[in-house]
Amino acid sequence: MQTPLLPCPALDASTGARTFIKPEMLQRTGSFKFRGAYNKLSHCAQQALSAGVVAYSSGNHAQGVAAAAQMLQIPAAVVMPADAPAIKLENTRGYGAEVLLYDRYREDREAVAQNLIDGRGSLLVEPYDDPDIIAGQGTVGLEIARQAAAHGIGLDAVLVCCGGGGLVSGTALALSEASPRTAIYSVEPADFDDTARSLVSGRREQVDPGARSFCDALLARTPGSLTFELNRQLLSGGLAVSDAEVAQAMAFAFRRLKLVAEPGGAVALAAALSGKLDLKGKAVAIVMSGGNVDPGLFARVLKET
Repeated sequence: MQTPLLPCPALDASTGARTFIKPEMLQRTGSFKFRGAYNKLSHCAQQALSAGVVAYSSGNHAQGVAAAAQMLQIPAAVVMPADAPAIKLENTRGYGAEVLLYDRYREDREAVAQNLIDGRGSLLVEPYDDPDIIAGQGTVGLEIARQAAAHGIGLDAVLVCCGGGGLVSGTALALSEASPRTAIYSVEPADFDDTARSLVSGRREQVDPGARSFCDALLARTPGSLTFELNRQLLSGGLAVSDAEVAQAMAFAFRRLKLVAEPGGAVALAAALSGKLDLKGKAVAIVMSGGNVDPGLFARVLKET
């Protein structure tokens, strides 16, 4: 479904920009991931009906696939890390998917998923490195362009969260046609800035195996091959924010915007608030990508920030 593009006077005052929030926590399943999952499954529904689909995800793609599969009456199994937020595990099961847990630091989720596929003949639904997934996420960019035009605004920049790169590449691809003068920036957790570093080096960089962040939705270890090819051509740059800056953004979103954001969903807002890019005098859209946060973690962020 379409989500709004909201003017944000509270952020205008902090940045000196004219800012707009795209709140994807209002999307089905609480994140943008439903867009790509539904687009993929709706294109392969007949192929997937008998043996079902398999996905691997830290939680938001899992919920998107589970919900889309439920709507299309397709069996779904999802490989998720054992330390995924409880709300994401609960919601994925609630949409009727079978959930299989793995250790994100000791096991390879792709290998676990492949074992399922080999045994069942299921169809794999990639989290980001798939043309149908990228196209589905790109509807965020199409909506932003249309909604900004309705406000009479030509956007100078759009800030988008980035894990494997599906959302930012899809958004950039859409805006390259619908609003070609708009600069697109990826935003990542500081120790998971593989896309930002890859944009500089021109090759797909890796994340240090010891890296940690509470932005559980954005812990991809390297950019996708398809997404990076798009991003290196279409993005104006990559930004990175600390967990502390993300926590500040989550608190700002709740107190000033009345929006509940998960850590990964708040990184683009964190980049704007912390001045990672000079936005003064510009018209800027900020994609807040999801709101699936455990209540306990959210309470701690608000208490400590």
